[in-house]
Amino acid sequence: MGRGSEMAGWTWSQRGSAIWRAQGALLALAVMLVAVPLAACGGGGSNKTLTVGLTYVPNIQFAPFYVAQAKGFYKDAGLDVKLQHHAAGADEFGALVAGQEDVIFGGGDEVLQARSKANGPELVYIAQVFNQYPVALIVPANSPIQSVADLQGHSVGIPGQYGATWIGLLALLKNAGLAQSAVNIQSIGFTQLAALSTGQVDAVMGYVNNEPVQFQQSGVAIRTFPVTEPLISNGLAALRSQLDKRPDDIKKFVAATLKGVQYTIDHPDEAFELSKQFVPDLPAGQKDVLTASITLWKAQGTQALGVSDPAAWQSMATFLKEQGLLDSQPDLSKIYDASFLPKK
Repeated sequence: MGRGSEMAGWTWSQRGSAIWRAQGALLALAVMLVAVPLAACGGGGSNKTLTVGLTYVPNIQFAPFYVAQAKGFYKDAGLDVKLQHHAAGADEFGALVAGQEDVIFGGGDEVLQARSKANGPELVYIAQVFNQYPVALIVPANSPIQSVADLQGHSVGIPGQYGATWIGLLALLKNAGLAQSAVNIQSIGFTQLAALSTGQVDAVMGYVNNEPVQFQQSGVAIRTFPVTEPLISNGLAALRSQLDKRPDDIKKFVAATLKGVQYTIDHPDEAFELSKQFVPDLPAGQKDVLTASITLWKAQGTQALGVSDPAAWQSMATFLKEQGLLDSQPDLSKIYDASFLPKK
């Protein structure tokens, strides 16, 4: 939820509804007025200030950060953390590069793309939060499409040729052995519910913790085909200069945030109530979004929270390069740094 470039277009990732987007600027202002006093009250005069950029308007998808703030995990780590939401349309990494943020919550694919640009920011991904890529292909329950390979000759609606839904569709097509030309790709904006329900398109791409929830709440039966590889989803990133300058503070922040992730997974009802302090007028229906988000945050198999697979980074880089989405091939050893994760 999952994601600034698309969720200003879900999320992981993750990125939400048209109502959230339309009220983005007002909500961002409101939460800043709420979050700053909370941080100040819990921070203490000796605590070190750290600002984290959440690349979307206030949303339940950021519950782990809200929980870490409300439960005092950041305070206990000696940090005075400010949660800074981005307004709709804001440059995802602009505030970070300008020195107005210390850490950002963004996608691994976004970090890689930014690093591939000439004179791009020296971003480093330090902890994975979404352990699954947060988008999926969605079809009606009675659709003849039984696999992604069955998309051939069918129409697929996407918000546009950008962001996680676009990259996710490209990954699904590649893994199914389909060329882009084999399907009719249509840009439909954020109208997935209406477009699929009315038969405007045969399938749509959406965020796992957003559009399927909307379909369910509207009584529309669907099936989903999630993106499983080769993509690294949302996590924490920072500039190398900041990591070198404040390594201990960043390590404490990462540990406290991952503690917030685990607490949210273990106590979803309490996490939802705590999030109401940060998300103005949080509707009850968003609890379903939280439930769906938890499936994205849970560690896979024996994988520990925060860890991402170096081999997956290599696979993602190869895939993005093949799709023409990287300007150059970055040095992956400088892009993912696991040394800021808590020691086992």
